[in-house]
Amino acid sequence: MTVPALNSVAWFEFGTDQPEKVKEFYGELFDWRYVLNTNTPGVTYHSVMTPGAQQPTGGVWESEGKFPNYAIFHVLVQDVAASVKRAGELGAKVLMEPASDSAGFTFARLQDTAGNHFGVFSVPAP
Repeated sequence: MTVPALNSVAWFEFGTDQPEKVKEFYGELFDWRYVLNTNTPGVTYHSVMTPGAQQPTGGVWESEGKFPNYAIFHVLVQDVAASVKRAGELGAKVLMEPASDSAGFTFARLQDTAGNHFGVFSVPAP
């Protein structure tokens, strides 16, 4: 797997209560394919495969009406906890504390000082 450069936008995500509509729309528009991701128990998540990509570059999280619809980006970082701490020092709010899935990816969600939501994540050590 080719890993994007640190501190770059490396993932996008839709949270939606209408996942089939989202998948159909973007699938038709951009020729995206979807693969069910079962790495996080209790979460229905579809990884997005863009044309020519060898690994997923985004995802669709089925909210089941538990949270408002959204679309956000995620930045690849070396250390999620350190990035969350630094973001807090700069005035960000933590929306989701760092968590890891069964594949070893660690992620967190933040709100910047202008109110925008974004995520940070790290990949498992090789």
